[in-house]
Amino acid sequence: MVETVHELRPKAAESEKITINLGFVDLGHIDLLVAEGFYSNRTDFIRTAIRNQIERHGEAVRQSVKRKAVDLGLRHYTRQDLEAARDAGSPLRIQVLGLASIATDVTPELARAAIASVSVLGALHASPAVKAALADRIR
Repeated sequence: MVETVHELRPKAAESEKITINLGFVDLGHIDLLVAEGFYSNRTDFIRTAIRNQIERHGEAVRQSVKRKAVDLGLRHYTRQDLEAARDAGSPLRIQVLGLASIATDVTPELARAAIASVSVLGALHASPAVKAALADRIR
């Protein structure tokens, strides 16, 4: 029996890849800690270091999030959300710390009519056409 698998929708990325440059001495220290079993690999060390710094500055981040009125975490905007904002004459000011995503069925025209500005600290997932239509509104 042959089964055909069809992907109904692409799986959203759970993380974003970044690239960093480190000096040889810093890299050597990381490799030593990995070799000694403190961390399973370089990535484990870097993720742990980042989480520790975020926790260290947690109160400042919480105050900033509150002051700037940003959505924290994942925020998905559907076609219906944007149509409602457009129809109400109340364009959205998207401010997200985390991941902001705009549904794949949103047209560039609808995005321009419904979104006044986009400020994302993290990642913005939208079709290339929607990103291009909002290029002058993305900070």
